[in-house]
Amino acid sequence: MKLSIIIVNYNVQYFLEQCLLSIKRATEKMEAEVFVVDNASVDGSVEMVRQKFPSVKVIANTNNVGFSKANNQGIEKATGEYILLLNPDTVVAEDTFEKCIAFMSAHKQAGALGVRMVDGKGKFLPESKRGLPTPAVAFYKTFGLAKLFPKSKTFGQYHLGFLNEHETNEVDVLSGAFMFMRKTVLDKIGLLDETFFMYGEDIDLSYRVVKGGLSNFYFPETTIIHYKGESTRKGSLNYVKVFYNAMLIFSEKHFSGSQSGAFSLLINLAIVFRGLLTLLANLFASSYLFMVDALFSFVGIFFIKTYWEDSIKYHDHYYPNEFLFIVVPIYILIWISFAFLSGAYDKPFRLSKIFRGIFFGTITIAVLYAFIPNEWRFSRAIILLGAGWTGFEMLLTRAVYHLIKHQSLSIEDETERRSLIVGINDSSRAEGILRALGNAQEISFTTDLSVTLKSVAIHSINEVIFCAQDFSFKDIVQQLSLCGNKIDYKILNEGSNALIGSNSKDSAGDLYVAERSYALFKPENIRSKRVFDFSLTISLLILFPLNIFLIKNFGKFISNCVEVLQGNKSWVGFSSETNGKRFPSAKMGILHPGSKLSGFDLTEDDLVEVELDYAKYYTVSQDMNLVLKYYSSLGK
Repeated sequence: MKLSIIIVNYNVQYFLEQCLLSIKRATEKMEAEVFVVDNASVDGSVEMVRQKFPSVKVIANTNNVGFSKANNQGIEKATGEYILLLNPDTVVAEDTFEKCIAFMSAHKQAGALGVRMVDGKGKFLPESKRGLPTPAVAFYKTFGLAKLFPKSKTFGQYHLGFLNEHETNEVDVLSGAFMFMRKTVLDKIGLLDETFFMYGEDIDLSYRVVKGGLSNFYFPETTIIHYKGESTRKGSLNYVKVFYNAMLIFSEKHFSGSQSGAFSLLINLAIVFRGLLTLLANLFASSYLFMVDALFSFVGIFFIKTYWEDSIKYHDHYYPNEFLFIVVPIYILIWISFAFLSGAYDKPFRLSKIFRGIFFGTITIAVLYAFIPNEWRFSRAIILLGAGWTGFEMLLTRAVYHLIKHQSLSIEDETERRSLIVGINDSSRAEGILRALGNAQEISFTTDLSVTLKSVAIHSINEVIFCAQDFSFKDIVQQLSLCGNKIDYKILNEGSNALIGSNSKDSAGDLYVAERSYALFKPENIRSKRVFDFSLTISLLILFPLNIFLIKNFGKFISNCVEVLQGNKSWVGFSSETNGKRFPSAKMGILHPGSKLSGFDLTEDDLVEVELDYAKYYTVSQDMNLVLKYYSSLGK
């Protein structure tokens, strides 16, 4: 056996399918075996592999044993002269393996090899080549000096930015996303260190190759896609903790004395520093528009109040401080909350959603105004003027946002999606998927892959769909780099119903066709369902003395409340295993749509059909009706 490929998978079924398709093409002319080690995925990955790729050897773990242990499980069964550790969210070119084997055969000093990697938009990934994270290198990376001076031989050592990405070089560290090694090297230096659960194992293994007297090579003669962000989430606090703890394990293992102590201190500082930055960045990214709206709304109402006092009431202090600092913030909170629920913060922005949110927020304030004591009823006029100003302010901020990002003041232009389908035999299927998704207003076609860049320019394209059945993955990867990273790219694989891609190296970008065409998975309905679940749970807990007598199995009911509050389940959701795997983002339900047909003997297929109908035409009122009808079963 020439080559053994080991892929560790965790809940990335569609990416894994694309990866295996690319491997199938790349191994047609060589003797190779493929292992998929699955770490207890719940998205149907194992079933997909067994059904579509029967020659692939599957190791299905019943729990997540971590990246290192799972790779070792595959390596122990491998019989190839070469071992490749490969991430599932990658796409290899048809000649990638041939080129790697040829290079390794010609360079006996090479113990391991990594290739040039680009993300889903064709942008070079600097982690394709890395330096050893010594205390100094780690300091430069942690505190941003490496990012400020990426090509410096002093500060840019972590990603070796001073080395040309198109030139072959010896490097210290290779990426675990693609690590091509001789089996004899692994026999000599040992397998992956299972102390590393995730992250750091590739650094440790690379370092042991060098300590074993061999070299790691960065080999850019072949390029692969590494979508990234699909199996990991770099923007999370958990990532910061796990990544830097892995660095700590590495330092304790390979550094000694004062060097190890310095590294340990630095890593612990980094965990605190990067954790705080991540927390602040996530908070700002998720709430900056809310804060801008609240600030400008408050400032506007302050001037409205001042004008009203001076010009209408002729009294400098007609409204007390309580009105400005208690009542007005409550008004603003209500307006923004209703605007949020109406989808005013969803992109692309819609004027109708802004005004709908302000309208219902104002109605709510008016109702509350009628019930509060007289001493808190300050001014109906300011409520109306404040509502008008807040709506105008939201419109203005979004217009400015759109002007900066899209050089246009028309905020709804962002919805205009111009897609180019590059295909011959599969273009009609790609078009059908786009139409079903409602994802493109204008669709252009070309059968000539070489004119993709020209077609993009002529038609002002912002999304390209490549039909993998009609072209090689090598040529598709090349087109990604040629067209530039300002365009979104998707790949339609033969026999697949999903468009696969990633618009950012740190976030998922795959499109599940079934989900996007169903009402249940529209952003506004996802939000409304979550608000419904949360509000209902709080109400049920408040009424718990009464529910002791009304709900069967009260202990399980409390457990269900906790599950719903944590977002693990929904009060109404899927129950069939088939739909649970078909819609990975959906939550399983305490109750399910099939409950309304409890008088019938439903087969699994019947239940699937009922739940698909529920998802397609979903409304919150459906959930409410089921909850009211089966109230006593909320403890099931």
